[in-house]
Amino acid sequence: MKKHKSNNRNIASVKVRPHSFRATHHSDITTVQTINTSQMKNILTLVFILLLISSCGGNDGKSVEKVIEQGDLQALRTKRTEIVATQQTVADQLQQIDKAIAKLDTVQKLPLVTTIVAKDTLFNHYLELQGNVETKQNIVLYPEMSGILTKVYVDEGQKVSKGQVLARIDDGGLSQQLSQIEVQAQLAKTTFDRQQRLWKQKIGSEIQYLEAKTNYEAQKNAVDQIKRQLAKTTINAPFSGVIDDVITEQGSVVSAGQNQIIRIVNLSNMYIETEVPERYLGSITKGKDVEVYFPVLNKTINTKVRQVGNYINPNNRSFMVEIGIPSKDGSVKPNLTAKVKINDYTSENAILIPQSIISENAEGDQYIYVTSGVDAKNIAEAKKVIITTGKTQGDLIEITNGITNGDAIISEGARSVKDGQKVKILN
Repeated sequence: MKKHKSNNRNIASVKVRPHSFRATHHSDITTVQTINTSQMKNILTLVFILLLISSCGGNDGKSVEKVIEQGDLQALRTKRTEIVATQQTVADQLQQIDKAIAKLDTVQKLPLVTTIVAKDTLFNHYLELQGNVETKQNIVLYPEMSGILTKVYVDEGQKVSKGQVLARIDDGGLSQQLSQIEVQAQLAKTTFDRQQRLWKQKIGSEIQYLEAKTNYEAQKNAVDQIKRQLAKTTINAPFSGVIDDVITEQGSVVSAGQNQIIRIVNLSNMYIETEVPERYLGSITKGKDVEVYFPVLNKTINTKVRQVGNYINPNNRSFMVEIGIPSKDGSVKPNLTAKVKINDYTSENAILIPQSIISENAEGDQYIYVTSGVDAKNIAEAKKVIITTGKTQGDLIEITNGITNGDAIISEGARSVKDGQKVKILN
């Protein structure tokens, strides 16, 4: 029993120490402010141990042993309730001490963050596709008559006009035949004219008049037929353009519809044809702005959609779009590969933020952090905000719900803060 009392005296002496610490704490704030974080942790640990010892004490420890030895269930439950109440008291006291330290600690370590201000801005979204340059006036000319290619009148790169003679094929004697038939046709015309005058004067028979008329018309048709055949011996330009390639050399034997003779191209009416997924059928229409980039030329052209197809390809569920391409300097060539960006969505009051600052919770909700209650020292509170996102363009994404104009959004340091946490904003 004496030993037991001695323990009580020792414990009582220990109990005084935390109270003496608190007295020192309140009397000399300057000393506490110089305590660093490591010392704070040690003091808190010591306070916790002292409070626990002062609450439980040596007698309590033995009494617990005695209660256990007695084997009384009700007594055990009562003792457990007392200890839990003691722990709660200690926890409350520690919380009070933490708050006091937070108020007095001028060198507290807060997360450092930067913020961006949400602003309404014009947002143009572009659908990026691949396309090839085409032209409706890029054809290869074939001969309409077999024979020897007697003459080629043009060279590669030469500009030609519509209807200009480009090459000629040997007519195989058709010119001589035409001359003979033209003489016969002239004689037939003279005979018909005379018979016609006589018939008007009621001289001669009707049959003579009809025979002369028929013969003249037959000779005239023969002349026209040979002229049409002779026209096939020349190759003419179907439109104005540039001779891109002389494929068959002069003196070669060619066959009708078999041998390629000349390629002619007109670069003034070119376009890009690209396939667009059917889900964009309602957003891509005629007149939409288009940005075309040619990687080979390192050149960008701004143009518009000039035609939208009306047919959905069942194989890949897409439709064709035609984009006009001006090429005044002739640098854009047919079959050139291009990257096409078609404006399919525009918002005049959109809020855009970097995609990198957006997080996602276990439920799949996207969220960011905003700051509120900024004081004179740029210390604010971080608040989690659930957002709804829209279309993306590059590194930016549109916020359709959750953020309003003027909100301060945490950018750098967004991954290291928590909801309700105090943060230091760096300007």
